[in-house]
Amino acid sequence: MARTLIIGYGNRFRSDDGLGIHAAEELSRVLPAGDAEVLALHQLTPELAETVSHAELVLLIDAGRQGRPGEMRCTPVGSQHLDAPFTHQLTPEILLSLGWELYGVRPQAFEISVCGECFDLGEELSPSVAKTLPVLVDFVRNFGAEPAASIRTGSVSPVEIARQPS
Repeated sequence: MARTLIIGYGNRFRSDDGLGIHAAEELSRVLPAGDAEVLALHQLTPELAETVSHAELVLLIDAGRQGRPGEMRCTPVGSQHLDAPFTHQLTPEILLSLGWELYGVRPQAFEISVCGECFDLGEELSPSVAKTLPVLVDFVRNFGAEPAASIRTGSVSPVEIARQPS
């Protein structure tokens, strides 16, 4: 099994909310076989805790609502205390906590999000998010290598990523 797990998730029928699925599908096409396990999912579920427990690095890709449309963010994901009952809205933090509670494993994890512009019914990404998708794919492809490693955390715009020296 690959040591890197990439989970792209969202609702492909709500325009930009489908970003994670679009990204996962593209990454499945461009990543060399065996480099990573890539999943395209509607939502995060408790069953993923076992899959997460086998990874050394987990990248979670989703659309966000913070920032300017098309702005990309990469933030570390920690675990969260499990004192609330499950709902059908599992956060990345709770997913990692489940991996720790059930399997004793806490992989390094990052959430990569792009601020969406349109969450209306539709299968197409908005122009600003569609423009950022190839930048996001390149960012993930190079995540473990320089210069991407130097900008793993915090808010990063596609322009900042594109300007990084090779």
